[in-house]
Amino acid sequence: MKHATGVELGYLGDTFGRPLSGGPLPWMAAGGEPNADMWATADESRGYIVDLYRSVWAHADATIDALPLGTLGRVPWWPEGRDQVTLHHAVVRVIADTHRHAGHADILRELTDGAVGMNQGNDSMPSDDAAWWENHLDRVERAAREADRKPA
Repeated sequence: MKHATGVELGYLGDTFGRPLSGGPLPWMAAGGEPNADMWATADESRGYIVDLYRSVWAHADATIDALPLGTLGRVPWWPEGRDQVTLHHAVVRVIADTHRHAGHADILRELTDGAVGMNQGNDSMPSDDAAWWENHLDRVERAAREADRKPA
């Protein structure tokens, strides 16, 4: 859900000059950790993440309501010269990303044949280093155990 929150805010907010009040999402700030949107820390409760997603969802809906589908925006993380997108394209991209992640389809895909990511040549993975992933998995598991020990 953290990933979906960032995708929706990025494509349906920042891209069209409509940032969320309060600044960037904590895990997307400058110097943020790679892959931080794919797991919850012990300090990020389910309620916090769900409430944040709902506020971003409302913000995205407001963008869609306010602008014609042909409105051009600029995607800051796309290469210069290929960074313009219409609101229509951005909405379709967000729908596709949400669909891709719904039900942990990526996990099922990986278990089927070992393939990961969006497509061949663009896996969108932060690293292919086994040691990096082992360290990352250890951190995620520690955070989950810490969160389990905290009162609800």
